Amino acid sequence: MSETTPAAGAARPREQWTGQVGFILAAIGSAVGLGNIWRFPGVAYENGGGAFLIPYLVALITAGIPILFLDYAIGHRFRGAAPTAFRRLGGARAGRWLESLGWFQVTIAFVIGLYYTAVIAWALSFFVFSFDLRWGDDPAGFLFGEYLRVGEPGISLDFVPGVLIPLALVWIAAIIVLALGVAKGLQRVNVVFLPLLVVAFLVLVVRALFLDGAADGLNALFTPDFAALADPDVWIAAYSQIFFSLSIAFGIMITYASYRKRRSNLTSPGLVVAFANSSFEILAGIGVFATLGFLAFRQGVAVADLDGIAGVGLSFVTFPAIVSEMPGGPIFGALFFGSLAMAGFTSLVSVLQVVIAAVQEKLSISRRAAAVGIGVVSAVLSVLFFSTTTGLLALDVTDMWTNNIGIVASAVIMTIVVIWVLRRGPELRYHLNAVSTFPVGRVWIALVGVLAPLVLGYMLVARIVTLLTEGYDTYPFWYLGVFGWGAIAVLIIGAVIGAMVPWRRSPDDYRAWPPYPPAPVETRKEAGR
Repeated sequence: MSETTPAAGAARPREQWTGQVGFILAAIGSAVGLGNIWRFPGVAYENGGGAFLIPYLVALITAGIPILFLDYAIGHRFRGAAPTAFRRLGGARAGRWLESLGWFQVTIAFVIGLYYTAVIAWALSFFVFSFDLRWGDDPAGFLFGEYLRVGEPGISLDFVPGVLIPLALVWIAAIIVLALGVAKGLQRVNVVFLPLLVVAFLVLVVRALFLDGAADGLNALFTPDFAALADPDVWIAAYSQIFFSLSIAFGIMITYASYRKRRSNLTSPGLVVAFANSSFEILAGIGVFATLGFLAFRQGVAVADLDGIAGVGLSFVTFPAIVSEMPGGPIFGALFFGSLAMAGFTSLVSVLQVVIAAVQEKLSISRRAAAVGIGVVSAVLSVLFFSTTTGLLALDVTDMWTNNIGIVASAVIMTIVVIWVLRRGPELRYHLNAVSTFPVGRVWIALVGVLAPLVLGYMLVARIVTLLTEGYDTYPFWYLGVFGWGAIAVLIIGAVIGAMVPWRRSPDDYRAWPPYPPAPVETRKEAGR
């Protein structure tokens, strides 16, 4: 089947990246997100400091990159968004029920898109606030009281204009980018934003390194505690960080790989994406802890005594406090929150593309119709749930369950079904090697089929037990039931409904390329005569 010839029943040729560089930039833009900046530094610090880099690299090589390759192979070989690709992978025997796994991943992306947008809206607001240091002497009070107006756990329709307006602007921008398509929208925004992000963050890091106390912050981060390596939880933290950071196992990389030409190198760009993502995380750790060292110096305490070194507290409480203390603070604040917004937006459009592509293929509608339809529905739900006085609380709980149960469960099911139930590991390995310059050996199948499900399965079971027995933070159990376990119920219902909706054009009349198993050499020679 030629590159330009669509499968029978297809309405139009599949969109494509303009080339390998465009794909790599888009994939890096998806992987480099909010978690790189506000999650990795704190996780590393709390799990052995410099010694954490050992399990981190082991996790990257044994789980992160292998599953990234698995996503690439599925998307590129079966040429579709997650539901289409899984249906084709399952074939006549299992395609119909395996399609539901694809819709499970699509629903994960849909839910994440709803609240991820809110954090980008906060970053945009604080970008503006940086110029006049509007948070004053009490960043925590400003964030939770004056800006977010956080209320008690519940379901509120008390909208916060300071969040609602930038949230609407983010949704408008996202819909426009997605409606423009793969090359003119997704690729172009990454070609512009990713270099800007790197330059802005490098300037921020260099400035941070010259602050008083920066060396103390870096010592706190990188001084190795090798005794921590004996703690299984440190290794689990490393696998967790790699897993959540690379945008794997919930449809993004399957969808992105499906837009590559049939004869496209997969493994070498995958290595570039993986190591570029990890490099940015380490760069973020340097910048964050250099500034934390400065804050500790100004307050006359040790770095270990500081609060808020990860997540929302780090970005929207601790960093504003640092900005207020340092010379040239407004510029530093604008760089930080601008970087946060750009990193978030490039990840957001990749998350939403998972949903857009799946709906577009299922209903056989235009990209523009899918982008506007899904975008408007998502924007309305996002505003209703995350621009109110309970938005932060709903975001916190939904994020915990969607990431730690939804995505991890998706990865465990995917690896077990593909490698053990359907026995498609050799075929996918053959595909990677047939189109790539960096070959993968049989050990890749073992890593994907044995190590990954064992580690991720342990993470999943341990997290479920903890959430069931201990709850989460100080939230009442009824609230966790609505926004936590309720989110998981939405994922399951979305998977069932998505698979039940009839296809406008059947995806089943499809031939994967190159053929597998490959024809014997003699047969190929005869065919070539």
